[in-house]
Amino acid sequence: MGWAGASFAQESLPSKPTARPVATHPARGNNGGVPCIQPTPMVKLQDYNGPFEKVIGLFTQQLELKSIHPVHYKSGAVLCTLEIKDKFLLFVRDSYEPIVFLDIATRASLSQADDRDPTFGQGMAGYGKRLVAAYADQASFRFFKDFAFPTVFDEDPRYYRLGSGGGRNRFLHAIEHSVIAHSDDGEPIFNFSEWMGTASAVSLSNFYHPGHKRGFGPSAERVGIDVLGDMGADVLREFWPEIAHKLRLPFRADPSDPDIEVVPTID
Repeated sequence: MGWAGASFAQESLPSKPTARPVATHPARGNNGGVPCIQPTPMVKLQDYNGPFEKVIGLFTQQLELKSIHPVHYKSGAVLCTLEIKDKFLLFVRDSYEPIVFLDIATRASLSQADDRDPTFGQGMAGYGKRLVAAYADQASFRFFKDFAFPTVFDEDPRYYRLGSGGGRNRFLHAIEHSVIAHSDDGEPIFNFSEWMGTASAVSLSNFYHPGHKRGFGPSAERVGIDVLGDMGADVLREFWPEIAHKLRLPFRADPSDPDIEVVPTID
């Protein structure tokens, strides 16, 4: 079983902690099966009922889509790894989240205001071309970073929260993810999808962004900006349980995990 079944078939927020299902998952290089635990299902949009509930809910769903918390409370337990189909579903889901379209519209508006890619022109026709280009950017980045390179290198594209310890260690853990990821076996591995995926998407974007500066320098700059953005997103993912708790937002934490004391609160 893969993670997608637990994540995409989201459940209502439980009033009492419930145990997560244990599956038998074929480990790579092992003829037998090993017990694995599905990540906690994400909070649903309907669980938010405060100010700006829809905006916050959509933002959180996008943030939590690639965030998981390692199992601390059961000795020898491991999280279920992603099969190829699960990585593809992750790419599809990550490309069609509503917040993605809000981000695309914002990027296209800024591009229109600054007259980037001037060959696109102005007016509704120019804005439409910028919308298509912005969506192509988002889809290609997610394809390479969520599916293509994680599949090629047997890499888990998700972010593993540390969830315990000092703030400095957790911050460095989040920053480190841009270089060190997890393999499908749970072992540390160079984050190929971050660097090769970003470089591939940037190179591809030069074909449909006629206004992009060509050459190694400008492309390297765009890669660096995107990697920095991913670092910031990982830092936010790491500390989101505490942020959600402070803002009294619903959040699913491991029910038996003593490392994070987050209680879902719905007024």
